[in-house]
Amino acid sequence: MANSLTSLVSGGSRGLGLAIVERLLARGDRVATFSRSGSAALDELASGHPGRLHAETLDGGDSAAVIAFVGRVARAFGGIDHCIANAAVAHEGVLATMRDDEIDQMLSVNVKAAIVLVRESVRQMLAAEKGGRHLGCLPPFTPTPSITLVSSIVASRGSPGLSVYAATKAALEGFGRSLARELGSRGIRVNCIAPGFLETDLSATLSPENRGRIARRTALGRLGTPADVVGAVEFLTGPAAAFITGQVLTIDGGG
Repeated sequence: MANSLTSLVSGGSRGLGLAIVERLLARGDRVATFSRSGSAALDELASGHPGRLHAETLDGGDSAAVIAFVGRVARAFGGIDHCIANAAVAHEGVLATMRDDEIDQMLSVNVKAAIVLVRESVRQMLAAEKGGRHLGCLPPFTPTPSITLVSSIVASRGSPGLSVYAATKAALEGFGRSLARELGSRGIRVNCIAPGFLETDLSATLSPENRGRIARRTALGRLGTPADVVGAVEFLTGPAAAFITGQVLTIDGGG
């Protein structure tokens, strides 16, 4: 296959993560993913792409497990070209009633696990870039290694009952902006996407009243779907985005 790039996607068993895995496989990438639990849909994808989809079940909050996973992927596929940090958990509720274990889980999975995953992927990218590959010296439309962090529109606009979740996503955006400057001279791009509310498991707990309120304030009059977002990930990990780094791309239907 002409395209031999390897993309690593966290939380790829369902929802947006699964849609990203599917799109990158269709592009021709070799894809590795992990999640806390697998899914029949992911198993079906794996059977249809033998040797090109590596999927494991592990807890993203277990740093040692994430480190070992990235090492296995790099050895199996010969390196990592793109890392998409998508895995997240959300607990809805006002801060005054939020339990410590819910706060700890969101901080662990949404922030620390993403940072550890990116760190390990960057180490693999740097090891493959012996001598450095400088972004400014590359011709246009040259594939470059990239990090894509999945944030959320609530990081910048807020939403009642999601203050802690919003804090974790805002942390990712600050992390991404700084990391883009840190890695730019090595030719590694770092960007965030900030989807609006999507029809996924994360939004399934929203009350009908909240869903209606969100749809009404959105210019396109509906919640988004994973299919509305995957094109942005494909773009940011592709050669057409070779001069884009340190950005947050909002995909919210005009919310």
